[in-house]
Amino acid sequence: MKRLFMQDLIDWKKSEGRMPLMVYGARQVGKSTTIYEFGKTHYSNVALFNFEHNKPLQSIFEKDLDPKRIIPELEALAGETISKGTTLVFFDEIQECPKAITSLKYFCEKAPEYHVIAAGSLLGVTISRKKDGEGTSFPVGKVNLLTVYPMTFLEFLMEINPMMIDRIKECFTADEAMPEALHSKALELYRIYLFTGGMPKAVSEYSQGKDHDFVRFAQNEILSMYHSDMGKYSTRSELIKIEEVYGSIPAQLAKENKKFQYSMIKSGARASTYETGLHWLTSAGLVIKCHKVREGKYPLAPFVDMTAYKIYMNDVGLLNAKSSVARNRILSDSISGEVKGSMTENYVAQELAAKGSTLYYWESDGRAEVDFVLQLGDRTVPIEVKSADNTQSKSLKVYASRYGPEYSIRISAKNFGFENKIKSVPLYAVWCIE
Repeated sequence: MKRLFMQDLIDWKKSEGRMPLMVYGARQVGKSTTIYEFGKTHYSNVALFNFEHNKPLQSIFEKDLDPKRIIPELEALAGETISKGTTLVFFDEIQECPKAITSLKYFCEKAPEYHVIAAGSLLGVTISRKKDGEGTSFPVGKVNLLTVYPMTFLEFLMEINPMMIDRIKECFTADEAMPEALHSKALELYRIYLFTGGMPKAVSEYSQGKDHDFVRFAQNEILSMYHSDMGKYSTRSELIKIEEVYGSIPAQLAKENKKFQYSMIKSGARASTYETGLHWLTSAGLVIKCHKVREGKYPLAPFVDMTAYKIYMNDVGLLNAKSSVARNRILSDSISGEVKGSMTENYVAQELAAKGSTLYYWESDGRAEVDFVLQLGDRTVPIEVKSADNTQSKSLKVYASRYGPEYSIRISAKNFGFENKIKSVPLYAVWCIE
């Protein structure tokens, strides 16, 4: 399946200031497959070294971190030549070997002619938990960074129905309504995506025409892998907190006020007890954090309220699997209320995050809430999310009267349009916002 971050890899290869590339992302989002495909397509050969599957590999990095010694030993281990500029050296699951992470600094300084990519499913957790004495040192300023997310709805369309893409983009740009037949078809594809989500395995099961049970099985399998990782990369006491935080997310999102509340995890729970678990989930790429801003002024960062935030899962398909939402209810659009609203908002959050946006929301004394506020270029844009075609936008009006944005965005099942300084964006066109 085609992934948009393939172009990021190509740009990295061509860059004059290229440094070793570190690729972050949760397990099963498609990092390794795409990187390997990139290597096979754009290099003469790929020297793949997986630290999770080959534990003895770590011994090569024990003596010292000199690339001139390491490269010949890697060649001997792989049984193939590693050539400057024509071989892609791919360190997969590098979080298993902290010293290999540190070695990237020396590849940058002493052997920049070698093309090196490192990836890891729990790389964020490892980096955020540097432990004295283990030789872990993040190569600050010596690596390029790339974060990979689950497949976006655009990537889903590229696989399932690419003929829709140009028409959606044209209507978005022109604020021109889609023909009703195409609008209905696009909404149908959107609902399918709500069910499958963006995990490549789940999308693949659907695109191959398999029974929907295969999709849900793939999603539950990924959730099981995540829970396994929680146990593998944390202490016993941390594991309990991580699982409790993760398990509370569907309920957190299904309430009217979606602000994350520790009291929903356990009566009397405090942030000091559970914030480490939430930090672990964020570092692992399993959740997306959206901070509240006190003001909708440019720039947004100075107005962040660090004590108030919403938490979304990294994939709407996994959210629905974790919530045990029946596939026929999703596909037939027969879900209503807070559950429908939660999956819709989660979908929008992951789409915006995948585009590199820092997520914020705005609230006015509990009377009005704008779901997302983005900083696009030199302006701030408020975004309200509706799960149906309801066009009432009371919160947007409150925000607009206070801050006077150039325009606002309403995401809903309503067709494209622009009226009263509100840009109507259908749910299937969130990927067009930039």
